[in-house]
Amino acid sequence: MKLTLTLLLAAMAVGCGYSSKSTTPATPGTAPVITQLTPPNMNAGAQAFPLEIDGTKFNSNATVNFGTTVIHPTFIDSTQLNATVPAAAVATAGVVHVTVTNPGKAGGIYGGGTQPATSAAVDFTVN
Repeated sequence: MKLTLTLLLAAMAVGCGYSSKSTTPATPGTAPVITQLTPPNMNAGAQAFPLEIDGTKFNSNATVNFGTTVIHPTFIDSTQLNATVPAAAVATAGVVHVTVTNPGKAGGIYGGGTQPATSAAVDFTVN
């Protein structure tokens, strides 16, 4: 009797699979890499213009960060994105840091998924 009661209590303490769900943390996402910006510069005060971003590991839902301006580009393939840079982003002369961010993917009910990953910055010159 004592043995049965001890086993029953031990099984309840373990939870028999009915305890709270354990969660798996998100894994690091795939970081994109920018190899080239075309054009590499623009005159201050210019109108909106197309920017080609060449590199590797771009996701189809990647975003381009042109300084503080977030742009949703056209995905060509995993090596090329085309973005339209608004005129306000090149209103004044200076250096603008350009990055590409691959958003994370949500996990299931037990967690998982991936974290967002951002490329190293490439400088774009506004003359």
